[in-house]
Amino acid sequence: MLRYIGKRLLALIPIVIGMSLIVFLYVRALPGSPADALLGERATRETTAALEQQLGLNEPIHVQYWNYATNIATGDLGISLRTRRPVWDELRERFPATVELALAAMIVAVGVGVPLGFVAAKRYGGFLDNSSLVASLIGISFPIFFLALLLKFVFAVKLGWLPSIGRLEVTRNIAHPTNLYLVDALVAWDWGAFWDAVRHLILPAIALATIPLAIIARITRAAVLDVLNEDYVRTAHAKGLPGRIVDSRHVLKNAMLPVVTVVGLQMGLLLTGAILTETVFNWQGLGLWILDAIRFRDFAVLQAGILFFAVVVAVTNLLVDISYAFLNPRIRYR
Repeated sequence: MLRYIGKRLLALIPIVIGMSLIVFLYVRALPGSPADALLGERATRETTAALEQQLGLNEPIHVQYWNYATNIATGDLGISLRTRRPVWDELRERFPATVELALAAMIVAVGVGVPLGFVAAKRYGGFLDNSSLVASLIGISFPIFFLALLLKFVFAVKLGWLPSIGRLEVTRNIAHPTNLYLVDALVAWDWGAFWDAVRHLILPAIALATIPLAIIARITRAAVLDVLNEDYVRTAHAKGLPGRIVDSRHVLKNAMLPVVTVVGLQMGLLLTGAILTETVFNWQGLGLWILDAIRFRDFAVLQAGILFFAVVVAVTNLLVDISYAFLNPRIRYR
């Protein structure tokens, strides 16, 4: 198993190098330059050229990439052109917010999607099965930003049940050692702040969970249907085992293999796909951070943010492969 994990870790190195090159070229291909964005209407040809020289943007492209790659290798992500702060510090501050939102969305997606897919398979062809199929199709087809705006309008603006923006009421003042507000509120034993953080989390988590919930429900349904037709399940029923024992020990356990894979992949996509949700709810995570970087042509932040998301997806895929090898030992010997 260790050999399998080592091979998979080594395979990450060329992937990360290739991704860094793609991200670098993509950012350089964007219209406009940081100098224009920083100087604005005050820009003259001389001031623009001077600032580009100061930022190293007048160097040949291969020299710029070499400087960028060597800095990344030493852990230096550069300085934000907009805030003049180290990019690494800003990334560490923003990442917990995105993780908190993605984890909450995944809890909603798994907590609803797996039972829904299981019950739909058990009621195959019935009203519940057909209803879940229609609902999952709508969930996959619904644009996230539209659903987020709809939830915000109904539950925050019209009904006033939940907050519309932010992670916590501005009047609350608690320490943020982890920047995971739920954890910080628990550490401070401030139950009012904890409930406030939960209320701020509900709407963006539901909006972000819609597509993975629909996918997980459909995968669970298909996997359970396959297992229900296996001989060992029929044998278990013929031996007189209670239905709940057969479902938990034989059906659900064996059907979880493809579901675990999908959950792992969806977690990576949730982390990287929260940009629209964070924008609608003004959630101060990585998505909003990268959007601001695009607006201000903040190359250092943009490169670091996109590369970080790419590495997160690659590492998530690695963890999925490793967990899959644990669940199915035949894979690690291939």
